[in-house]
Amino acid sequence: MLSIEQIRNEPDAVRAALARRAEDEDCLDAILALDARRRAAITEGDELRARRNQVSREIGQARSQGNQPPDDVVAEMRAVGQQISALENTARALDAQINDAMLALPNLPDASTPDGTDETGNVVLRHWGDLPTLDFEPQPHWDLAERLGIIDFQRGVKLSGSRFYTLNGYGARLERAIISWMLDLHGREHGYTEMALPILVRREIMEGSGNLPLFADNLYHDDEDDLWLIPTAEVPVTNLHRDEILSAAALPLYYVAHTPCFRREKAAAGRDTRGIKRVHQFNKVELYKFVEPETSFDELETLLANAETVCRRLNLPYRILQLCAGDISFPSAKSYDIEVWAAGSQEWLEVSSCSNCTDFQARRANVRYRPGVGERPRFVHTLNGSGLALPRVIIALLENNQQADGSVVIPETLRPYTGFDTIPAR
Repeated sequence: MLSIEQIRNEPDAVRAALARRAEDEDCLDAILALDARRRAAITEGDELRARRNQVSREIGQARSQGNQPPDDVVAEMRAVGQQISALENTARALDAQINDAMLALPNLPDASTPDGTDETGNVVLRHWGDLPTLDFEPQPHWDLAERLGIIDFQRGVKLSGSRFYTLNGYGARLERAIISWMLDLHGREHGYTEMALPILVRREIMEGSGNLPLFADNLYHDDEDDLWLIPTAEVPVTNLHRDEILSAAALPLYYVAHTPCFRREKAAAGRDTRGIKRVHQFNKVELYKFVEPETSFDELETLLANAETVCRRLNLPYRILQLCAGDISFPSAKSYDIEVWAAGSQEWLEVSSCSNCTDFQARRANVRYRPGVGERPRFVHTLNGSGLALPRVIIALLENNQQADGSVVIPETLRPYTGFDTIPAR
């Protein structure tokens, strides 16, 4: 959530930042008008309270001298009390309207985020690794995996409908191995604390991360208990310290979590429907940081490096994109994407998006820290990134490591976790 003080004091700068995101900045006029009415109601209420306090003192003094206050003064104070109550109700109602309007505003892009209105404005910063050269025509994963008997699309559809699948035998063991290895890598080498989290959360938890109210159509919801299936572990981790004031000594906090993720993917209807590239349920290992504001952009670079390590250890060629202002996510101020190459489908696949959300999510979830003894609390900065997301890692591993006989070689770093070196051809 943005700061109402920033909107009030720097409206032109906020408008310009929203325009960089290709967002309609006209809503600021409505927010400022509501804010002016709310402040006027508060000011009028304060003035009436001061008047009532003054008269109450005069009445008290009169009664101490044996005099009764005039009836018209008592009637006036009764009316003043009713006015104060009405103004308080008005201020609360206006505050709720302002809050609703503010929840719909995205974070402002950082000055270092490049201009651009959509993905065509993203900037490729660098590449790592050589693209695999295969002396045979590589198969896309949907053909390769079915021939290997490790992914079953038909039974996934039978169980749950389109964009669901089952992993079988070597496929299920491979995914479990990748997840365990990534958790160990980030926990043991990168200093993240592993978390096991609920995947059903309350409405306010979704609001805290920025998924509600705008993105309800892409979420799965249990109507009876008003619980929401998470689209990413970012949602519960954002709210781990909800309504808390952390000590500066406790920061930075690094968390890593594996969860299943659930997304309706309505916006992607008709696109990328073959295979397991874009599905309604998938697994992901998420990296998350709570940090002091002064360090957050350096922490973003470290977060990105941690996610890159996964690609390097798996020998997956990848590229880094810096996202433009029109393509960063709703809560983000600055983002990088990691895309790995898949030799069979001949495309780059996003496996991680690493973002600095500055104090945007912290304001929504009310996560603060105290810089020093006696100092006023400040909002922390939050960062998140996939480290990495499956099943696209599986796609790249299968397609890049396939052999002419139809088998797939497992990267050496995973073999202690898989218990096998090769997925044999069938």
